[in-house]
Amino acid sequence: MPRRAVIVGAGVTGLSTAYHLARKSYGNITVVEKGRVGDGASSRAAGIITGLLWSETGVLARRISLARFRELSGELDGYRFQDVGCLNLFDAASWPERERLLPLYDRLGVEYTVMDRTGMAAAWPDLALTGEPVGLFDPLGGYSEPEHYLPALADGCRALGVEIREGCMVSDFIVDAGRMAGVVAGGKRIEADAVVSTVHVWTLKVLESIGLQLPLKSFVHQRYVTAPLPTPVRIPAVNANPYGGYVRPHYGQRLLAGIENPDAPEFRVPDRTFQMSTITPPPGLGEVARENLLPLVPLAGRAGRAGRADHADHVDHADRARYTGWEIEKAGLLSFSGDGEPVLGPVERFPGLYVGVAFHSGGFAYNPAAGVLLAGCVADGRPEIDIGDFSPDRFDSRDTESFNRTRITHGEYSLPGHSRRH
Repeated sequence: MPRRAVIVGAGVTGLSTAYHLARKSYGNITVVEKGRVGDGASSRAAGIITGLLWSETGVLARRISLARFRELSGELDGYRFQDVGCLNLFDAASWPERERLLPLYDRLGVEYTVMDRTGMAAAWPDLALTGEPVGLFDPLGGYSEPEHYLPALADGCRALGVEIREGCMVSDFIVDAGRMAGVVAGGKRIEADAVVSTVHVWTLKVLESIGLQLPLKSFVHQRYVTAPLPTPVRIPAVNANPYGGYVRPHYGQRLLAGIENPDAPEFRVPDRTFQMSTITPPPGLGEVARENLLPLVPLAGRAGRAGRADHADHVDHADRARYTGWEIEKAGLLSFSGDGEPVLGPVERFPGLYVGVAFHSGGFAYNPAAGVLLAGCVADGRPEIDIGDFSPDRFDSRDTESFNRTRITHGEYSLPGHSRRH
């Protein structure tokens, strides 16, 4: 009998897992999604990727992503990875912490260049940096456009024989003699040899029926897009840490920016039916993003006002900007684990169950690697790299209960040794 896998969630992680399982000729693969493909955070992502992370496992995983993004540009119709590089900025206070990671990058053979403001100005005349920031440039980094990547990846899955069931919500799991044996979705039993849960901020609500808890917290994050600029902006993707956000080019000769909100309270998903489209950016943050980030790219101040959102086929009315200065605004949710690392791999308590969640603010950046690694776990019994540091089983149950019970703001959540962005 051919093997069967059920993947819960049709965001980028779920689709990537299905795609890479299909490339391994795993068997019958079904993706179940309570809404539409990419309804959650995937369609609201910035799509920036850098390989210059803070842990060895993270760096190795992002290396897989960077290679696969380039390969997917040739495999998927309608998608191209924008390989403009990624510039990570630091001020004098934050640079020493990142500088301590350079020996790790050297040991792993990671490419990077440390730059001062003069060097950055010479490399990218369209950038106007203030003060004396330090630049850590990742020449292999860049970004993806979610509006292009999501449909291309879904079509790629279907072309490989993956069944994607939209409007099909999981209501229960099938457990047979302690082993995960399938799901109940859309009122029907789907038996499977492997179940992969990739439901992002819905994870706690989806897994509570089998008594499985993970230490997860979520916060609202917002991003904005300008109207068309008079000329293309020639800059890399920029993680502008000293300025509180990030900027990158956006298709249609626009600029995309995101701003952090340290005061954002923890967001708790009320139930499985929750729709991320109901979230809107807090008032006033668009002005903060404009004041902090647009001066970094002087051309952005000359964005046109006509043809508002005429390019965004996938943008609904609720996502459009509600004040002058931005053409589009979107809000989504970021998901963080108790120790800041992703939660990825098999669940020992339920053989046959796998989880891929809590990719901090870099879920889009991780998704090709997450798909490759989860497919390796499911199909081969082992991933391409050691992901023990990402294991769902690494958390103590009492610590998990305490972490989930405590309410904090985004600013109070701290990740060891790095910025929260990407």
